[in-house]
Amino acid sequence: MNPIELALFASRLEAVCDEMGAVLRNAAFSPNIRDRLDFSCAVFDAEGGLCAQAAHIPVHLGSMAYAMADLIAGRDWGDGDMLIVNDPFLGGTHLPDVTLIAPVFAGGHNSRRPSAFVVNRAHHADIGASSPGSMPISRTLAEEGVVIPPRLLVRGGVLDEAVLTEIVDQTRTPRDAKGDFFAQISANHAGRERLRGLLVSMGEPFPAALDALNDYGERLARDALSRIPGGRYRFEDWMDDDGQGNQALRIAVTVTVARGDVELDFTGTAAQSAGNVNCPLAVAAAAVFYCFRCLMPPQTPACAGTLRPIRLRAPAGSLVNARRPAAVAAGNVETSTRIVDAVLGALAQALPDRIPAASHGSMNNLAMGSTRAGATWDYYETIGGGMGAGRDGGGLDGVQTHMTNTLNTPIEVIESRYPVRVRRYGLRPGSGGAGQRRGGDGLVRELELLAPAQATLIGERRLRSPWGLAGGKSGQPGRQAVNGHALPGKVAVALTPGDRLSIETPGGGGWGAPDEDDSHANPASSPRRGAGRR
Repeated sequence: MNPIELALFASRLEAVCDEMGAVLRNAAFSPNIRDRLDFSCAVFDAEGGLCAQAAHIPVHLGSMAYAMADLIAGRDWGDGDMLIVNDPFLGGTHLPDVTLIAPVFAGGHNSRRPSAFVVNRAHHADIGASSPGSMPISRTLAEEGVVIPPRLLVRGGVLDEAVLTEIVDQTRTPRDAKGDFFAQISANHAGRERLRGLLVSMGEPFPAALDALNDYGERLARDALSRIPGGRYRFEDWMDDDGQGNQALRIAVTVTVARGDVELDFTGTAAQSAGNVNCPLAVAAAAVFYCFRCLMPPQTPACAGTLRPIRLRAPAGSLVNARRPAAVAAGNVETSTRIVDAVLGALAQALPDRIPAASHGSMNNLAMGSTRAGATWDYYETIGGGMGAGRDGGGLDGVQTHMTNTLNTPIEVIESRYPVRVRRYGLRPGSGGAGQRRGGDGLVRELELLAPAQATLIGERRLRSPWGLAGGKSGQPGRQAVNGHALPGKVAVALTPGDRLSIETPGGGGWGAPDEDDSHANPASSPRRGAGRR
């Protein structure tokens, strides 16, 4: 393919993913999918190699790219099939993220082997956990909700009503759950038809076009990675705690760079924990892929070839490569974010002018709702914070960073669907770290309960601040309270009407030594840097 044909091919694949996302959003019932856009869509080849993805959620997309080959291998696929799965140890992330996989047969019903697959993953605010919002302070996977092993939800175009009923009946809001699953099915229908049309209309054979795309992606990736000075770079950072009394959980990484190849070794990372901050290896891989994709030029295609130069090793049974039946609800949202901090901290030693200071470092999760008969509801939110500053600019205020890419739930939606009143929502002035370039400020969100509810908060950077770089100061750590009484970072609380729950998210770290009149040094501790390049 010539360069123009290759660019058009890549764009058409991406457009399939974009259309899938539009269908999913427009058909979804829950605010979590429809308003917050907590979903992702992608296309894979016949072997499970990534072909394209929409600009959705990095932790979804990277983990799918890492695990899809195993999920589709050894199955007798038929035209019209759709497989459903959420098992974190079989290619998922955490239980609320449910994945639907559909094969695409370019030759129609007489084809014996799929030409490609379309996939979407969406976060369900209720997946049957004991606590509303399905993000409990858990100790085992079984406490986190319904575990869905890989199984067919649709066979030959016919929905298996028994499978769907079995899943949705274990949720508290089966109507919304069923509506969201139908939205996911519809998204795959749309993607399958668009991709089938593309494959049929192509002048070049699809596998040959993919080979060209993967080779192009690999060339761009290796060129970008070859600009990192060769050497070994080590960095350590810590999770605050696991919600079960264990604090200062180490994430250690050694990044080895040599002539366009990169290897990451997480030896020295803490063992998997009693709490739910563990993550499967696929989630760790997603964080790694994200960091290096940020160093590549914008035109780099999201395909398997782009990932070829990157390898990772992580001890089995560690925080970043947990074994079943470890609890993982917060690993997907919190530990993935700290892995990013650790990898960027290592890369800052090699590329001090390109890597920013630490961002707020938490998705600041709030899960809330009621289990009372006749008054059940589930609400889930991730709340933005301050972005880390870099050499070329200060950090943005009040944004989602790194491993998530969702919106907030609009106030009008919260107040019209749930017995909650939003009392305050705005920036947290002065929470960004001082520096030549200041870190972004965090957010303040205060909610008043109008009915009894159970709430779970899972946050990080409450004990250890987001670090600055090049002499920049740390951002302020986050904090949360009920009626003015401070709460720990990971906690479940019962709320009554009139209670006010406030969440103040961390600010981003500053970059460069600040002027004397612009310093607000943070007393909270910083991570220990490694010896740097050796």
